[in-house]
Amino acid sequence: MSEEITIDTQDLGEKIVKVLKTIYDPEIPVDIYELGLIYDVFVNEEYDVKILMTLTSPNCPVAESLPVEVEEKVKSLDELKDVEVEITFDPPWTQELMSEEAKLELGLL
Repeated sequence: MSEEITIDTQDLGEKIVKVLKTIYDPEIPVDIYELGLIYDVFVNEEYDVKILMTLTSPNCPVAESLPVEVEEKVKSLDELKDVEVEITFDPPWTQELMSEEAKLELGLL
């Protein structure tokens, strides 16, 4: 009789979001989560994570380092096996994707 192991993906998702909120865009004093750069976070039963994210622009100075930083910081969560970060520019990032908090921080409200 095999036991069904359920992982608390919501709890894990919240932990991942906490980590993402520690990563800042170097040009804007707001974390990448509040900026709306994280489009989706997928967690499967194998504890593999896939993060779909974008950058403020394709020419972003941290285009090379930011995804690596995201991957490394999220990988630091003990529960996770593997972390993959995929960059997309579809849809392109706009200020509309920022949280109210980020807009307030940047004086856009």
